[in-house]
Amino acid sequence: MQMKELVVTSPYTAVIALLAVSVAVTIAMLAAIMAGLLARADGATRATAVSRGGVTFAATLTLVAVVVATVADILT
Repeated sequence: MQMKELVVTSPYTAVIALLAVSVAVTIAMLAAIMAGLLARADGATRATAVSRGGVTFAATLTLVAVVVATVADILT
């Protein structure tokens, strides 16, 4: 599979790409907050809860980015 270069053909393409990134970061942030809260409720220390939240943020952001890239590749 060859890498496609991002070509902005209209202002709407840039807006949709920015919106997709914003949604991905928001979903990842919510997942990280929930993971940290659940870890803290389970009795973990603050440092461990923050660490679990950070790992969850990174993993969720990666997965959502892969999904967005795949959908964008299918639609173009």
